[in-house]
Amino acid sequence: MKFFLKTFGCRVNQVESQAIWEQFLRSGAEPAPSFETADVCVLNTCTVTHQADKDVEKLIRQILRRNPASRLVLTGCYAMAHQAAVREKFPQAQIVGKYELGRALFNEEDICWTVSGHEGHSRAFIKIQDGCDCFCSYCIVPFARSVKRSKPVEDVLKEIASLAEKGFGEIVLTGINIGNYSCPQSGKDLAALCADVAALPGRFRVRFSSIELQTVTDGVLAAMAARPDRFCSYLHLPLQSGCDGVLKDMNRHYNTAQYAAKVAQLRAQVPGASVFADVIAGFPTETEEDFETGYRFIEDQKLCGLHVFSYSPRPGTKAALLPQLSPAVIKARAEKLRELDRKLRSDFAASLTGSEQEVFVEEHGAQGVRGVTSNFQHVILENAPSGAHGLVHAVITRTEGPVCYGKIK
Repeated sequence: MKFFLKTFGCRVNQVESQAIWEQFLRSGAEPAPSFETADVCVLNTCTVTHQADKDVEKLIRQILRRNPASRLVLTGCYAMAHQAAVREKFPQAQIVGKYELGRALFNEEDICWTVSGHEGHSRAFIKIQDGCDCFCSYCIVPFARSVKRSKPVEDVLKEIASLAEKGFGEIVLTGINIGNYSCPQSGKDLAALCADVAALPGRFRVRFSSIELQTVTDGVLAAMAARPDRFCSYLHLPLQSGCDGVLKDMNRHYNTAQYAAKVAQLRAQVPGASVFADVIAGFPTETEEDFETGYRFIEDQKLCGLHVFSYSPRPGTKAALLPQLSPAVIKARAEKLRELDRKLRSDFAASLTGSEQEVFVEEHGAQGVRGVTSNFQHVILENAPSGAHGLVHAVITRTEGPVCYGKIK
Protein backbone atom coordinates (compact mmCIF):
# COMPACT_ATOMS: atom_id res chain seq x y z
CA MET A 1 0.00 0.00 0.00
CA LYS A 2 1.20 3.49 -0.84
CA PHE A 3 0.28 6.38 1.42
CA PHE A 4 0.31 10.18 1.14
CA LEU A 5 0.41 12.29 4.31
CA LYS A 6 0.05 16.08 4.35
CA THR A 7 0.38 18.24 7.46
CA PHE A 8 -1.17 21.66 7.95
CA GLY A 9 -0.63 24.00 10.87
CA CYS A 10 1.18 23.81 14.18
CA ARG A 11 4.07 21.86 15.67
CA VAL A 12 1.64 19.54 17.43
CA ASN A 13 0.25 18.48 14.06
CA GLN A 14 3.78 17.97 12.78
CA VAL A 15 4.66 15.67 15.68
CA GLU A 16 1.43 13.74 15.24
CA SER A 17 2.10 13.35 11.53
CA GLN A 18 5.59 12.05 12.25
CA ALA A 19 4.01 9.39 14.49
CA ILE A 20 1.48 8.49 11.78
CA TRP A 21 4.28 8.32 9.19
CA GLU A 22 6.30 5.94 11.37
CA GLN A 23 3.23 3.78 11.98
CA PHE A 24 2.58 3.52 8.24
CA LEU A 25 6.16 2.36 7.70
CA ARG A 26 5.91 -0.19 10.52
CA SER A 27 2.75 -1.57 8.91
CA GLY A 28 4.65 -2.21 5.67
CA ALA A 29 3.23 0.70 3.67
CA GLU A 30 5.37 2.86 1.40
CA PRO A 31 5.21 6.65 0.92
CA ALA A 32 3.78 7.65 -2.45
CA PRO A 33 5.66 10.29 -4.47
CA SER A 34 2.43 12.31 -4.75
CA PHE A 35 -1.24 12.08 -3.78
CA GLU A 36 -2.07 11.07 -7.35
CA THR A 37 -0.43 7.66 -6.92
CA ALA A 38 -1.47 6.96 -3.30
CA ASP A 39 -3.88 4.28 -2.16
CA VAL A 40 -4.68 6.26 0.98
CA CYS A 41 -4.36 10.02 1.51
CA VAL A 42 -4.30 11.34 5.08
CA LEU A 43 -4.62 15.08 5.68
CA ASN A 44 -3.76 16.33 9.17
CA THR A 45 -5.70 19.57 9.05
CA CYS A 46 -5.68 23.01 10.70
CA THR A 47 -8.42 25.58 11.18
CA VAL A 48 -6.69 28.35 13.14
CA THR A 49 -7.46 30.89 10.38
CA HIS A 50 -9.80 31.24 7.42
CA GLN A 51 -6.79 30.82 5.12
CA ALA A 52 -5.96 27.50 6.79
CA ASP A 53 -9.44 26.25 5.93
CA LYS A 54 -9.03 27.34 2.32
CA ASP A 55 -5.66 25.60 2.00
CA VAL A 56 -7.11 22.33 3.30
CA GLU A 57 -10.18 22.49 1.06
CA LYS A 58 -8.06 23.23 -2.00
CA LEU A 59 -6.01 20.07 -1.52
CA ILE A 60 -9.13 17.98 -0.80
CA ARG A 61 -10.64 19.04 -4.12
CA GLN A 62 -7.40 18.26 -5.97
CA ILE A 63 -7.27 14.76 -4.49
CA LEU A 64 -10.91 14.07 -5.27
CA ARG A 65 -10.43 15.25 -8.83
CA ARG A 66 -7.09 13.61 -9.65
CA ASN A 67 -7.23 10.45 -7.51
CA PRO A 68 -10.89 9.68 -6.78
CA ALA A 69 -10.17 5.99 -6.16
CA SER A 70 -7.95 6.67 -3.16
CA ARG A 71 -9.17 6.48 0.42
CA LEU A 72 -9.26 10.05 1.74
CA VAL A 73 -8.92 10.40 5.53
CA LEU A 74 -9.29 13.79 7.23
CA THR A 75 -8.09 14.33 10.79
CA GLY A 76 -7.03 17.37 12.81
CA CYS A 77 -8.73 20.59 13.83
CA TYR A 78 -10.45 21.54 10.56
CA ALA A 79 -12.04 18.11 10.25
CA MET A 80 -13.09 17.84 13.89
CA ALA A 81 -14.32 21.39 14.50
CA HIS A 82 -16.56 21.50 11.41
CA GLN A 83 -17.62 17.86 11.03
CA ALA A 84 -21.15 18.45 9.74
CA ALA A 85 -20.06 21.06 7.20
CA VAL A 86 -17.10 18.95 6.04
CA ARG A 87 -19.30 15.89 5.53
CA GLU A 88 -21.72 17.96 3.49
CA LYS A 89 -18.95 19.46 1.33
CA PHE A 90 -16.89 16.29 0.95
CA PRO A 91 -19.05 13.18 1.49
CA GLN A 92 -16.32 11.03 -0.08
CA ALA A 93 -13.92 11.81 2.79
CA GLN A 94 -13.64 9.85 6.03
CA ILE A 95 -13.37 12.01 9.17
CA VAL A 96 -11.33 10.37 11.93
CA GLY A 97 -10.33 11.80 15.32
CA LYS A 98 -6.67 11.73 16.31
CA TYR A 99 -7.30 9.08 18.94
CA GLU A 100 -9.26 6.86 16.56
CA LEU A 101 -6.63 6.78 13.81
CA GLY A 102 -5.06 3.59 15.15
CA ARG A 103 -8.25 1.60 14.64
CA ALA A 104 -9.20 3.35 11.39
CA LEU A 105 -5.85 3.03 9.63
CA PHE A 106 -3.96 0.17 11.27
CA ASN A 107 -6.58 -1.94 13.07
CA GLU A 108 -4.83 -1.13 16.33
CA GLU A 109 -6.27 0.26 19.54
CA ASP A 110 -4.54 3.65 19.37
CA ILE A 111 -1.59 5.44 17.87
CA CYS A 112 1.14 6.11 20.43
CA TRP A 113 2.23 9.72 19.89
CA THR A 114 5.87 8.80 20.37
CA VAL A 115 8.38 9.44 17.61
CA SER A 116 11.81 8.01 16.93
CA GLY A 117 13.10 11.03 15.00
CA HIS A 118 12.13 13.86 12.70
CA GLU A 119 12.87 13.40 9.03
CA GLY A 120 14.74 16.39 7.64
CA HIS A 121 14.96 18.23 10.97
CA SER A 122 17.94 18.82 13.23
CA ARG A 123 15.86 19.36 16.39
CA ALA A 124 13.27 16.98 17.77
CA PHE A 125 9.74 17.66 18.98
CA ILE A 126 7.90 15.68 21.65
CA LYS A 127 4.16 15.96 22.17
CA ILE A 128 3.58 15.83 25.92
CA GLN A 129 0.01 17.16 26.13
CA ASP A 130 -3.17 17.63 24.12
CA GLY A 131 -6.36 19.63 24.53
CA CYS A 132 -7.48 23.03 25.79
CA ASP A 133 -10.67 24.15 27.47
CA CYS A 134 -9.92 27.85 27.89
CA PHE A 135 -12.39 28.87 25.17
CA CYS A 136 -10.86 32.22 24.29
CA SER A 137 -13.57 34.07 22.41
CA TYR A 138 -11.67 34.11 19.08
CA CYS A 139 -10.30 30.55 19.15
CA ILE A 140 -11.77 27.47 17.48
CA VAL A 141 -9.21 25.00 18.86
CA PRO A 142 -11.19 23.97 22.00
CA PHE A 143 -14.05 22.92 19.73
CA ALA A 144 -11.67 20.46 18.05
CA ARG A 145 -9.45 19.51 21.03
CA SER A 146 -11.41 20.13 24.23
CA VAL A 147 -10.39 16.89 25.98
CA LYS A 148 -7.12 17.33 27.87
CA ARG A 149 -4.66 14.43 27.81
CA SER A 150 -1.03 14.13 28.87
CA LYS A 151 1.68 11.61 28.08
CA PRO A 152 2.94 9.60 31.08
CA VAL A 153 6.16 10.92 32.62
CA GLU A 154 8.03 7.68 32.00
CA ASP A 155 7.11 7.74 28.31
CA VAL A 156 8.29 11.35 28.00
CA LEU A 157 11.60 10.55 29.68
CA LYS A 158 12.19 7.47 27.49
CA GLU A 159 11.41 9.47 24.36
CA ILE A 160 13.78 12.28 25.34
CA ALA A 161 16.55 9.82 26.21
CA SER A 162 16.10 7.98 22.92
CA LEU A 163 16.20 11.16 20.85
CA ALA A 164 19.22 12.51 22.75
CA GLU A 165 21.09 9.25 22.12
CA LYS A 166 20.40 9.67 18.41
CA GLY A 167 22.15 13.04 18.46
CA PHE A 168 19.31 15.53 18.73
CA GLY A 169 20.95 18.36 20.67
CA GLU A 170 17.74 20.31 21.15
CA ILE A 171 14.36 18.81 22.03
CA VAL A 172 11.16 20.85 22.07
CA LEU A 173 8.28 19.95 24.39
CA THR A 174 5.06 20.77 22.62
CA GLY A 175 1.32 20.43 23.04
CA ILE A 176 -1.89 22.41 22.71
CA ASN A 177 -1.47 23.87 26.21
CA ILE A 178 1.70 22.36 27.70
CA GLY A 179 1.39 24.22 30.99
CA ASN A 180 -1.62 22.02 31.74
CA TYR A 181 0.57 18.92 31.68
CA SER A 182 -0.51 16.32 34.25
CA CYS A 183 0.85 12.79 34.24
CA PRO A 184 -2.12 10.39 34.10
CA GLN A 185 -0.41 7.95 36.50
CA SER A 186 1.30 10.15 39.08
CA GLY A 187 -0.36 13.53 38.63
CA LYS A 188 3.06 15.19 38.21
CA ASP A 189 2.79 18.67 36.70
CA LEU A 190 5.14 20.39 34.25
CA ALA A 191 7.50 21.55 37.01
CA ALA A 192 7.82 17.99 38.36
CA LEU A 193 8.39 16.69 34.84
CA CYS A 194 11.16 19.29 34.43
CA ALA A 195 12.87 17.99 37.57
CA ASP A 196 12.93 14.50 36.08
CA VAL A 197 14.16 15.81 32.73
CA ALA A 198 16.96 17.69 34.50
CA ALA A 199 18.17 14.40 36.02
CA LEU A 200 18.60 12.68 32.65
CA PRO A 201 22.20 12.11 31.50
CA GLY A 202 23.68 13.46 28.28
CA ARG A 203 24.37 16.81 26.66
CA PHE A 204 21.18 18.22 25.19
CA ARG A 205 18.83 21.06 25.96
CA VAL A 206 15.06 21.32 26.18
CA ARG A 207 12.90 24.15 24.88
CA PHE A 208 9.27 24.81 25.72
CA SER A 209 6.94 25.55 22.85
CA SER A 210 4.31 28.25 23.34
CA ILE A 211 3.08 28.26 26.95
CA GLU A 212 0.23 30.19 28.53
CA LEU A 213 1.16 32.82 31.09
CA GLN A 214 -0.99 31.51 33.93
CA THR A 215 0.59 28.05 33.69
CA VAL A 216 4.18 29.30 34.05
CA THR A 217 4.48 28.42 37.73
CA ASP A 218 7.22 29.28 40.19
CA GLY A 219 8.29 25.64 39.89
CA VAL A 220 8.76 25.88 36.13
CA LEU A 221 10.83 29.05 36.48
CA ALA A 222 12.87 27.48 39.28
CA ALA A 223 13.67 24.50 37.04
CA MET A 224 14.81 26.82 34.26
CA ALA A 225 16.96 28.83 36.66
CA ALA A 226 18.55 25.76 38.27
CA ARG A 227 19.66 24.15 35.00
CA PRO A 228 20.36 26.78 32.30
CA ASP A 229 22.40 24.15 30.48
CA ARG A 230 19.33 21.89 30.21
CA PHE A 231 16.42 24.33 29.79
CA CYS A 232 16.52 27.09 27.19
CA SER A 233 16.40 30.67 28.50
CA TYR A 234 13.36 31.43 26.39
CA LEU A 235 9.59 31.56 26.71
CA HIS A 236 7.00 32.15 24.04
CA LEU A 237 4.21 33.76 26.08
CA PRO A 238 1.10 34.51 24.01
CA LEU A 239 -0.05 38.05 24.75
CA GLN A 240 -2.74 38.57 22.06
CA SER A 241 -3.37 42.19 23.18
CA GLY A 242 -1.64 44.71 25.39
CA CYS A 243 -4.96 46.33 26.33
CA ASP A 244 -6.86 45.07 29.37
CA GLY A 245 -10.29 45.75 27.88
CA VAL A 246 -9.53 43.73 24.78
CA LEU A 247 -8.02 40.91 26.85
CA LYS A 248 -11.27 40.72 28.81
CA ASP A 249 -13.31 40.60 25.59
CA MET A 250 -11.00 37.86 24.31
CA ASN A 251 -11.69 35.84 27.49
CA ARG A 252 -7.98 35.70 28.23
CA HIS A 253 -7.30 34.81 31.84
CA TYR A 254 -4.82 37.54 32.84
CA ASN A 255 -4.31 41.29 32.52
CA THR A 256 -1.33 43.35 31.39
CA ALA A 257 -0.08 43.89 34.95
CA GLN A 258 0.10 40.12 35.47
CA TYR A 259 1.82 39.67 32.13
CA ALA A 260 4.41 42.32 32.97
CA ALA A 261 5.01 40.77 36.40
CA LYS A 262 5.63 37.33 34.91
CA VAL A 263 8.05 38.73 32.35
CA ALA A 264 9.93 40.56 35.12
CA GLN A 265 10.04 37.40 37.26
CA LEU A 266 11.45 35.37 34.36
CA ARG A 267 14.15 37.93 33.62
CA ALA A 268 15.10 38.17 37.30
CA GLN A 269 15.42 34.41 37.76
CA VAL A 270 16.82 33.44 34.35
CA PRO A 271 19.50 35.93 33.25
CA GLY A 272 19.48 36.67 29.54
CA ALA A 273 16.04 35.11 29.04
CA SER A 274 14.08 36.18 25.99
CA VAL A 275 10.32 36.59 25.67
CA PHE A 276 8.47 36.26 22.38
CA ALA A 277 4.72 36.68 22.04
CA ASP A 278 1.70 36.09 19.84
CA VAL A 279 -0.43 39.16 19.20
CA ILE A 280 -3.70 39.56 17.30
CA ALA A 281 -4.35 42.63 15.16
CA GLY A 282 -7.91 43.82 14.66
CA PHE A 283 -9.97 41.95 17.25
CA PRO A 284 -13.58 43.13 16.74
CA THR A 285 -13.80 45.27 19.90
CA GLU A 286 -10.33 46.78 19.52
CA THR A 287 -10.59 50.56 19.05
CA GLU A 288 -7.77 52.68 17.69
CA GLU A 289 -7.04 53.80 21.24
CA ASP A 290 -6.96 50.17 22.40
CA PHE A 291 -4.53 49.32 19.63
CA GLU A 292 -2.20 52.17 20.55
CA THR A 293 -2.35 51.18 24.23
CA GLY A 294 -1.39 47.62 23.32
CA TYR A 295 1.36 48.80 21.01
CA ARG A 296 2.93 50.90 23.78
CA PHE A 297 2.69 48.01 26.23
CA ILE A 298 4.66 45.76 23.88
CA GLU A 299 7.29 48.48 23.45
CA ASP A 300 7.54 48.99 27.22
CA GLN A 301 8.02 45.28 27.86
CA LYS A 302 10.91 45.18 25.38
CA LEU A 303 9.77 41.85 24.01
CA CYS A 304 12.22 40.12 21.71
CA GLY A 305 9.86 39.34 18.84
CA LEU A 306 6.25 38.92 17.85
CA HIS A 307 4.17 36.43 15.91
CA VAL A 308 1.49 38.67 14.44
CA PHE A 309 -1.93 37.30 13.48
CA SER A 310 -4.49 39.25 11.51
CA TYR A 311 -7.82 38.54 13.17
CA SER A 312 -10.22 36.42 11.13
CA PRO A 313 -13.58 35.25 12.50
CA ARG A 314 -13.89 31.56 13.24
CA PRO A 315 -17.52 30.40 12.87
CA GLY A 316 -18.78 28.99 16.15
CA THR A 317 -16.73 31.30 18.37
CA LYS A 318 -18.21 34.17 20.37
CA ALA A 319 -16.06 36.77 18.64
CA ALA A 320 -17.43 35.75 15.24
CA LEU A 321 -20.84 37.07 16.33
CA LEU A 322 -19.48 40.57 17.01
CA PRO A 323 -19.46 43.44 14.46
CA GLN A 324 -16.18 43.04 12.57
CA LEU A 325 -13.56 45.66 11.76
CA SER A 326 -12.83 46.45 8.14
CA PRO A 327 -10.12 44.40 6.40
CA ALA A 328 -8.21 47.62 5.68
CA VAL A 329 -8.05 48.50 9.39
CA ILE A 330 -6.94 44.98 10.33
CA LYS A 331 -4.28 44.98 7.62
CA ALA A 332 -2.90 48.37 8.67
CA ARG A 333 -2.66 47.36 12.33
CA ALA A 334 -1.04 44.04 11.48
CA GLU A 335 1.57 45.76 9.35
CA LYS A 336 2.36 48.26 12.10
CA LEU A 337 2.86 45.37 14.52
CA ARG A 338 5.07 43.56 12.03
CA GLU A 339 7.21 46.68 11.71
CA LEU A 340 7.51 46.70 15.49
CA ASP A 341 8.43 43.01 15.40
CA ARG A 342 11.28 43.73 12.99
CA LYS A 343 12.59 46.45 15.32
CA LEU A 344 12.29 44.26 18.41
CA ARG A 345 14.17 41.41 16.75
CA SER A 346 16.91 43.74 15.54
CA ASP A 347 17.26 45.36 18.97
CA PHE A 348 17.44 41.96 20.63
CA ALA A 349 20.11 40.75 18.21
CA ALA A 350 22.18 43.89 18.77
CA SER A 351 21.97 43.46 22.55
CA LEU A 352 23.86 40.17 22.27
CA THR A 353 26.93 41.61 20.54
CA GLY A 354 30.07 40.59 22.40
CA SER A 355 28.35 37.91 24.44
CA GLU A 356 29.15 34.21 24.55
CA GLN A 357 26.24 31.97 23.62
CA GLU A 358 25.59 28.26 23.37
CA VAL A 359 24.43 27.75 19.79
CA PHE A 360 22.55 24.74 18.48
CA VAL A 361 23.64 24.09 14.87
CA GLU A 362 20.49 23.77 12.75
CA GLU A 363 21.59 23.72 9.13
CA HIS A 364 24.39 24.03 6.61
CA GLY A 365 23.09 26.20 3.79
CA ALA A 366 24.05 28.71 1.13
CA GLN A 367 24.62 31.42 3.76
CA GLY A 368 26.83 29.16 5.83
CA VAL A 369 26.30 27.31 9.08
CA ARG A 370 23.23 28.58 10.92
CA GLY A 371 22.16 27.95 14.46
CA VAL A 372 20.03 29.23 17.31
CA THR A 373 21.00 30.33 20.80
CA SER A 374 19.33 29.17 24.00
CA ASN A 375 17.34 32.43 24.01
CA PHE A 376 16.21 31.83 20.43
CA GLN A 377 18.47 34.20 18.53
CA HIS A 378 19.43 33.04 15.06
CA VAL A 379 23.17 33.06 14.40
CA ILE A 380 25.37 32.57 11.35
CA LEU A 381 28.62 30.92 12.46
CA GLU A 382 31.32 32.40 10.25
CA ASN A 383 34.19 30.08 11.20
CA ALA A 384 32.25 26.84 11.62
CA PRO A 385 33.81 23.75 10.04
CA SER A 386 31.74 21.84 7.53
CA GLY A 387 31.08 19.07 10.03
CA ALA A 388 29.82 21.31 12.84
CA HIS A 389 26.73 19.94 14.54
CA GLY A 390 24.95 19.83 17.87
CA LEU A 391 25.74 22.39 20.59
CA VAL A 392 28.74 24.71 20.25
CA HIS A 393 29.94 27.78 22.14
CA ALA A 394 30.31 30.96 20.10
CA VAL A 395 31.00 34.66 20.59
CA ILE A 396 28.59 37.07 18.88
CA THR A 397 30.75 39.45 16.86
CA ARG A 398 28.25 41.58 14.92
CA THR A 399 24.65 41.84 13.77
CA GLU A 400 22.75 42.69 10.61
CA GLY A 401 19.15 43.47 11.41
CA PRO A 402 17.62 40.49 13.25
CA VAL A 403 20.54 38.13 12.51
CA CYS A 404 23.65 37.68 14.61
CA TYR A 405 27.05 36.62 13.33
CA GLY A 406 29.38 34.69 15.55
CA LYS A 407 32.55 32.65 15.77
CA ILE A 408 32.95 29.31 17.49
CA LYS A 409 35.35 29.51 20.40
